[in-house]
Amino acid sequence: MLGLAHQVHPLLREAALPALRSLAEDIGATAHLTLVDGTEALAVAVVEPTWTDYHVAYRTGFRHPLDRGAAGRAILAGRGVLPHLPGQEQHVSEAGERRTEPVRYVLTHGELEAGASGAAAPLLGVTGIEGSVGVVMLAEAVPERVGPRVVEAATEVADALR
Repeated sequence: MLGLAHQVHPLLREAALPALRSLAEDIGATAHLTLVDGTEALAVAVVEPTWTDYHVAYRTGFRHPLDRGAAGRAILAGRGVLPHLPGQEQHVSEAGERRTEPVRYVLTHGELEAGASGAAAPLLGVTGIEGSVGVVMLAEAVPERVGPRVVEAATEVADALR
């Protein structure tokens, strides 16, 4: 099964790269496609912006627990499960706060790296794939326009994977 998964990752990367490139350039932050691998989130495609003076280096192959960081939390949100870690401030769209509609995006700060903030949206409607599209940046807070832009990119990637 592991061998099959590694054969699929390049196809997923190829399909996601146009949306990730556009997201990274538009926001000026490192964009990524993250998939579930057991109990972990696994970055399978990463695009860094070309025009910024500095940005977060986030490498393909980076792993972290699903319940930490925007990418993993967005995957859990796509499942309808959004854990709250004690002592961590959690930001979710207004739809997620009411819990009457699916969470559109998740924002985090300092969960995986001090000083880094993330925004991610779950991939929805793609059979057999659990993942998220997101950005990571060096900032105290994620600018307001980033959440909706990440949702747009996640929709583009999901459309490319269908």
